[in-house]
Amino acid sequence: MVRGTAVKGRPNKVMRLLAEKYPTKESVYEQLIYLQSRLSLPKGIEHFMSDLHGEYASFFHILNNCSGVIREKVDYVFGERLSAEEKAEFCTLIYYPKEKIEQMASKHQNTPEWYRRNLSQLLELSKLMSYKYPASKVNGFIPKRYEAVIVELMNTRPEADNAQFVYHKRLLNTIVQIDSGADFIEAFTVLIKRLAVDRLHIVGDFFDRGNRPDAILNLLMKHPSVDIQWGNHDVLWMGAALGNEACIATVVRNSLRYNNTDVLERGYGISLRPLTTFASRIYPDANPIKAAEKAITMMMFKLEGQLIRQHPEYQMDSRLLLDKIDFRSSHAVLGDGKRYELESAYFPTLDEAAADCYELTEKEAAIIADLKSYFEESTVLRRHVDYLYQKGSLYTRYNGNLLFHGCVLLNDDGSLRTITYKDRDFRGKGWFDYCDRLAREAYLHHTAEAVDFMYFLWCGRLSPVSGREFKTFERAYIPDESTWKEPADPYFKYVNNEDTCAMVLQEFGLDAQKGHIINGHVPVKVKKGETPVKAGGKAIIIDGGFCKAYHSKTGISGYTLISNSRGLRLLQHQKIADVREALRENHDIESVSETVELQTCRTTLGDTDEGRLIQDEITDLYNLLLAYQNGLIKPQE
Repeated sequence: MVRGTAVKGRPNKVMRLLAEKYPTKESVYEQLIYLQSRLSLPKGIEHFMSDLHGEYASFFHILNNCSGVIREKVDYVFGERLSAEEKAEFCTLIYYPKEKIEQMASKHQNTPEWYRRNLSQLLELSKLMSYKYPASKVNGFIPKRYEAVIVELMNTRPEADNAQFVYHKRLLNTIVQIDSGADFIEAFTVLIKRLAVDRLHIVGDFFDRGNRPDAILNLLMKHPSVDIQWGNHDVLWMGAALGNEACIATVVRNSLRYNNTDVLERGYGISLRPLTTFASRIYPDANPIKAAEKAITMMMFKLEGQLIRQHPEYQMDSRLLLDKIDFRSSHAVLGDGKRYELESAYFPTLDEAAADCYELTEKEAAIIADLKSYFEESTVLRRHVDYLYQKGSLYTRYNGNLLFHGCVLLNDDGSLRTITYKDRDFRGKGWFDYCDRLAREAYLHHTAEAVDFMYFLWCGRLSPVSGREFKTFERAYIPDESTWKEPADPYFKYVNNEDTCAMVLQEFGLDAQKGHIINGHVPVKVKKGETPVKAGGKAIIIDGGFCKAYHSKTGISGYTLISNSRGLRLLQHQKIADVREALRENHDIESVSETVELQTCRTTLGDTDEGRLIQDEITDLYNLLLAYQNGLIKPQE
């Protein structure tokens, strides 16, 4: 259907609005020429990362070096003109300009010649990297206060004409003479990093395990082009910020368990003092952190038990185990009907004679109420949750690819599973859409049902961001490790099957031949021979273990998937340098590159989602031009 056409000889609303924006035929000509030409440019570079889990140092370096892309461009541009040591130092300057300049100044090596040489090299690199973008877009990437001078430098051609050579040299010399070299170096590095990555996709899980998810979000909020697919650890924190008490207890327990309480106390201003004081009194023989973990764990089991009983539609009764404890024999009866010995039967806040073992004691209730007020009133946490809702969703369809964190629920035979919830049936995309709607209802309207639902999203067996049955009670209290195995959705097996991936892509309205499924959630154990590329390249699992707690399992330090105009490439990060190491030794990220898909024809902007929107605008502009030519609308002179 052609958009923007006139109806019954009268211009419609779209046409009238376009005529206000482009009031002359000349302005329409100009925009049509610009838009038609843009469609032929190569598509922008997309980077995909997942499961950052609070590892700020690793993420900071990867964001600064654009997953190694900048080093590749430096090698390409300067080749043998620079030695390996010179290129390494130049790359470090791009990654950490302020710190590198300070280091050079401390050694009295930041001479005028040093500034001129590096500015010239940064300019050369920027020019090459800008060729796939229209000039107007490149100008938008430059920090505004330096835009006029940098645009002028980008447009000089010193190799073509002596006058241009002199002009170019004078521009650089003047920058250095007026002592603004450091400022312009920083501005050029901002431009280069923006040219290197056009779109950043984070496929879930900012929180837990690592100690600085808050710093990651602060950094990401400055990035101009980001989308986020929520992971189960994200919805856990989102639920906690919205006041879900079971989510609050779980967040606190996870932070204590991984010894990263700084994110709570310093990052978000959430005090744990009442909890630790209480815990030290009831567990006097344990160290304060372990005592607090024990205390909040019992509160968590009580609170989640209350939610599970209130919401049988969650289908999580297998987690109701506090009432299955036999205190006299120190055993618990699990879902298989068998009795398992407990590691300890000392539960000072659990009264076997109480009418309801899932009810908090008076002191526990006071501690949870105190924690809840901190979570709800933390302005920093609120700002981060606002950002996650603004930029995030349960899934994203982008340029023909399907991005989600967890799984599409399947039956044992690989078909789409039907989930009955509140007397309604859902499956596939419909279940994702319903869960997304309830998560937003919790944020926008704060209804009790929706806020409760955030706990289900975090750990429900039928949650699309979880997809497995948690065994938290068993892992906490039962030493028999056979009880720890967590049954997972058949999706995690069938994702290796090409027909299954095709079915999932079609379910979400995507081309099964051209599209890919990109998700995280399950660490890929590379050291055991696992591969992230599934189903002949139709699915890519990009959880490579950014978190240090997973390095021993995965054997690597994370993945970055790169989509450019030539196809898909997966970077397997072996070792990620931190800031101090990079500055001291000019060390960089160590990665192994694997081509996932190589296209015979270059993908242009016209082949992308943005290109289709541009094509719609072009259609409207042609209709406006026709209206001008036919006299239906009178153009301005």
